[in-house]
Amino acid sequence: MSPFKTTIPLSLSSQPLNSLKSDEAASGPKQGPTFQDGQRRVDYVLTYHVQKPQSVRRKTSRFADYRILRSLRRSLSTMRSGGTPPSKEDPEIAAHKHRLDYHEDDKRFRQTEFEDNLREVGLELEKDEGNKIPGIGFLKIHAPWNVLCREAEFMKLKMPTKKVWINLFIHKVTAPLHPKVEPNRPQNKYFLLKRTRCTKAKYTMGITSLLGNGVYTAAYPLHDVSILPHISIPMRMLLSFLSCRKYFGEKIGLYFAWLGVYTQMLIPAAIVGVIVFLYGCATVDNDIPSMEICDPRNNITMCPLCDRACSYWKLKTACGTARASHLFDNPATVFFSIFMALWATMFMEHWKRRQMRLNYIWDLTGFEEEEDHHRAEYEIQVMQKTLKKQDMSPKVVKGFLLSFPLQIGVTFAVVFGVILYRISIRAALHMSSNPTARSNIRATVKGTAAVINLVIIIIMDEVYGAVARWLTLLEVPKTDKSFEERLIIKTFVLKFANAFSPIVYLAFFRGRMVGRPGDYVYVIGSYRMEECAHAGCLMELCIQLCITMLGKQLIQNNLFEIGIPKIKKLIRRRKSDMDSQQQEDYNMTLERHEKDHFLGPFVGLSPEYMEMIIQFGMVTLFVASFPLAPLFALLNNIIEIRLDAKKFVTEVRRPIAARAKDIGIWYNLLRGLSKVAVIVNAFVISFTSDFIPRLVYQYMYSPDGSMHGFVNHTLSYFNVSDFQPGTAPVQPMHLGYEVQICRYKDYRETLWSNTPYDLSKEFWAILACRLAFVIVFQNVVMLMSDFVDWLIPDIPKDISLQIHKEKILMVELFMKEEEGKKLLRDNHTNQSPFQPRSRPASHTPSKF
Repeated sequence: MSPFKTTIPLSLSSQPLNSLKSDEAASGPKQGPTFQDGQRRVDYVLTYHVQKPQSVRRKTSRFADYRILRSLRRSLSTMRSGGTPPSKEDPEIAAHKHRLDYHEDDKRFRQTEFEDNLREVGLELEKDEGNKIPGIGFLKIHAPWNVLCREAEFMKLKMPTKKVWINLFIHKVTAPLHPKVEPNRPQNKYFLLKRTRCTKAKYTMGITSLLGNGVYTAAYPLHDVSILPHISIPMRMLLSFLSCRKYFGEKIGLYFAWLGVYTQMLIPAAIVGVIVFLYGCATVDNDIPSMEICDPRNNITMCPLCDRACSYWKLKTACGTARASHLFDNPATVFFSIFMALWATMFMEHWKRRQMRLNYIWDLTGFEEEEDHHRAEYEIQVMQKTLKKQDMSPKVVKGFLLSFPLQIGVTFAVVFGVILYRISIRAALHMSSNPTARSNIRATVKGTAAVINLVIIIIMDEVYGAVARWLTLLEVPKTDKSFEERLIIKTFVLKFANAFSPIVYLAFFRGRMVGRPGDYVYVIGSYRMEECAHAGCLMELCIQLCITMLGKQLIQNNLFEIGIPKIKKLIRRRKSDMDSQQQEDYNMTLERHEKDHFLGPFVGLSPEYMEMIIQFGMVTLFVASFPLAPLFALLNNIIEIRLDAKKFVTEVRRPIAARAKDIGIWYNLLRGLSKVAVIVNAFVISFTSDFIPRLVYQYMYSPDGSMHGFVNHTLSYFNVSDFQPGTAPVQPMHLGYEVQICRYKDYRETLWSNTPYDLSKEFWAILACRLAFVIVFQNVVMLMSDFVDWLIPDIPKDISLQIHKEKILMVELFMKEEEGKKLLRDNHTNQSPFQPRSRPASHTPSKF
């Protein structure tokens, strides 16, 4: 027997809707904020500005002409009676006051009409214009049970017909884990508010236009104080998506469900990543290339890393970097990249199955998206008759085409600026007389450059978010859905480029366009392009990725979410004249709707999703260089769930419940990143690490099939007499002896060949193997991913069977309903008193 409940449309229910009793009514006195009578619960609140008593002039603008005529008569009567004439007022000031009064009167007129229309649809209203919050009035709204039933029928909601004993047993066993949360019914109220319009005014306006025009300043449902103790233990929210959905609605419930699935799937990825890292730690002492670099007997003299200021150096000084690189550049890295590609596919499939299960449990299998209403800004533009037929005017298109590439150009300019910083600071440290600074040049340059990149990324993230919103507002999208999708696309492109540009440079461009000693590539005059360390750029890529990931998660995602609300509260207290005790006593006197007024507005789920999408990219795109990324993401998400749950309840106003079947465009972005991750990791393994050169040497050039001699095989020779003028080291005797030949990492012909310094045949052989590896890796991994996708069905078997049973039950209910109607018609026909007693006479004439 299925553990799920069976649902049918409300229209097929045999029980009348108006006879149904709500859970609140059945439970006795209502809990939570109520009207003054203490019985009717406050379901929704609208706020508006209240004029001060001395500024109130008249109730409606229809009496403006009457007031002007009355003032003129009073002035004439005063002059006739010989009294003092009234003081003259500046005409411009008077006209400005008249316009302000007319605008305020127009707002009150629309407000009155809208409230009358709300009463006509069955809602009950109560105003609160107390003095606790000066200048703010509250319109409290209550929806009676019969109105909720009518709207539920209109929205085609379903109701349960039966619950099997297994479901009841599971519910009782898990009851202690679920917080007692009442359903978020303001969804129906807000649907009513959207459908209610002002039609007697000059323009037809709904609640979105009224909010946009300032008739109402805010609209929000109230928080339920009974949920606050449970948010202190948000694992209950994680264990019970049903409770989250009942409180926030399906859209936010799906976000927490997705975040929970993502966090759970990070556990096996983090375990495998730690195992790969430990494997690198365990095998570092047996790595032959790093042992050869660290061996002092290999007296290898390397060429300078910069012009003039840098001198010759010994390869053994790179021992620490070589050993650290082996932790992330070993054969297990290839296995982990394949595993993470399959992990991403498994995660997407697991989420699709969980989403289908939640759709069934939440009665969303037959849900169709409601018609999206126009945005307030769009309606205002239409009313002002400034919006053309097309969505984007030529000016908007031109501004978009100019500003969007400009932002991408700014990102690349920032990356280039950090490159120049690294080049200049390295030269400055080499010229320093401090021995400590000279001995830690690599660590200093890598660490400071990574921190600078992190600070720039955090700052530019906020700038790009504002730019993306500005560009989207210029387009004036018609609906909220269109606005949200366009904003997400722009924000994702800008923030993705901002976060990953430094990483892409280190992975694929640094060290590729350097040249060789005697023929280096220069930018902006004398700035020589950067070289990778002998062990490659993978270690620096790992450092950059680690600092960026940890910094964004700790500072931007967590610290900002905790610190910014506290700073706002501190600023509010500083501006207040009351001390801390008076402020606390004042807060105790506020009602629930007044406390929620001080909370920040709910801005949507896009910032939360964007954080996780960027994190997903860091976990999957460059995981070949940083196997500990899933572990750090897992630790961050455990904290993120708690912060999000607390923020949604204690820091922002209660969001309006919105129905949704999926996570929308975010799924497409996730799927796209998982596909791109396969290609990126293939190139990282092939071109950034030494995995392919090691394999080629071992199986093609090694005399004994081992890795002995690999380091010497990767180094080319350079005659110091071939330096360009002005580029040779200023201190050529830095090592204590005269250097005639130095080595550099590259595959070039020897000095004694016919074509010295040309690319050798080993270079072309390794390049061919690298490209072949990319093609094979990409196709094999994608084929495996597609096979996993095909193998795992999107809909769980038990859910598909239950849906099939419900369809059969639905047909049976329709058949029974039709049979009942037919039986009623037959009975009515048989018992009708107007039946004729005999057959009617024929029109055929009689023979008699």
